[in-house]
Amino acid sequence: MTIEVLIADDQAMVRAGFAALLDAHEGIRVVGQASDGSEAVALSARLDPDVILMDVRMPETDGIAATRHILGPGYPAARVPRILMLTTFDIDDYVYDALQAGASGFLLKDALPEELVQAVRVIAAGEALLSPRVTRRMIAQFAAQKPRVSRATQTLSTLTEREREVLILLGKGMSNSEIAGTLFIAEQTVKTHVGKVLGKIGARDRVQAVIFAYDSGLAEPAAG
Repeated sequence: MTIEVLIADDQAMVRAGFAALLDAHEGIRVVGQASDGSEAVALSARLDPDVILMDVRMPETDGIAATRHILGPGYPAARVPRILMLTTFDIDDYVYDALQAGASGFLLKDALPEELVQAVRVIAAGEALLSPRVTRRMIAQFAAQKPRVSRATQTLSTLTEREREVLILLGKGMSNSEIAGTLFIAEQTVKTHVGKVLGKIGARDRVQAVIFAYDSGLAEPAAG
């Protein structure tokens, strides 16, 4: 299956570079380019891409507003795309808001070419992109500054004790294999628990689960 990608960035050279890189890989095809958030919303609805590379900071309508619109109610396309946020800075308060809006992860613009290609494949496969180098620290830092979600206590009460343990470890950015090793259970069992946790808390993917863990107070920012 070919992964169809839409690139949204206000810099033409950046768009062209990403497009050339992705089009050179088998199974990936760039179907459109947008210079701002409004154009990204319009092209997304028309082209129905699998993945959108969305720059965080763009003039007029920025990447966060565009993400909220695309992933919000009333989106007209046949399927909801996965959105990978692009940012220049490793700590960017806008990124946290974008993840809350439903983005599936983010990538630094100075990432290696193979990291960008792999990110597109990971996002298209329905996984969330959690970069150990940046994401765990970023989410912890900015989640600590956000008010707690009022519905969290009631939602947490629906989780079993084991599911709460899994959610806490998700909040630390652990992979399924790492969670399995920590809890001394099979990785397939972890996968089952993660699926149930996502369903109960209404999370689209692991990134959303991480954010929920911090917003609810179940996970706390690491020191340092």
